[in-house]
Amino acid sequence: MSARITPLRLEAFEQLPKHARRCVFWEVDPATLQRGDHLADPEFEKEAWLSMVMLEWGSCGQLAVPCEPEEADFTASASSGDDPCLGYAFYAPPRAVPRAGLFPTGPVSADAVLLTTVGVESGEDGDGLTRALMAAVVGDLVRRGVRALESYGRTPDAAELSDPQRVSPDLRPAVAVLGDCSVEQCVTDAEFLADVGFEVVAPHRYFPRMRLELEQGLGWKADVEAALERLLVSAELKQPVGAGASLRA
Repeated sequence: MSARITPLRLEAFEQLPKHARRCVFWEVDPATLQRGDHLADPEFEKEAWLSMVMLEWGSCGQLAVPCEPEEADFTASASSGDDPCLGYAFYAPPRAVPRAGLFPTGPVSADAVLLTTVGVESGEDGDGLTRALMAAVVGDLVRRGVRALESYGRTPDAAELSDPQRVSPDLRPAVAVLGDCSVEQCVTDAEFLADVGFEVVAPHRYFPRMRLELEQGLGWKADVEAALERLLVSAELKQPVGAGASLRA
């Protein structure tokens, strides 16, 4: 299915898939919950986190929704608010992500934003859509002058951690389960990160910290600028005579 990518706005929260709305793996420090306690309302916690980050820092998510037949694949535009979600990506300054400091390969570099989650709904073009979401994330951060994007990758060996006896004390805070959230669902695959240009800056058997330099662009910046120029030209062509000047104001 063709898709368009749009920055996630708080009013589009209900468009997110159920797990994405309830996932607080990154957003809540498991140490704040006493043993045996459960979050009373994960969706409230997630929405409150999004609201806080958007207010203090700005856009922290990208949303993929179906596009109309006449729209180009993976173009950026506003969401109607009623479209089903095909995929999503979340990212934020590491200081706003409680679990960011619990991984053994931390901390995230001071000049980087942390990519926490990239998800695509079952049955969609997973590879193409995840790459389009990543392009949207990178495009947003390049425009905002961010130097790098980092993420904790999940290696195939991390599957061993489903056995509690294999989890060493230094890893327990990082892999603590919250509600429906777990390492398998909520930590980005390291192979995918490598495929889209991330490089390992802190090796680890389970959770390498990986980095994408945005100053160098790795081919992303030129593509983003070209796509924005095409969108601008297209928008001007649709404007009444004399209205295009406002687009460049």
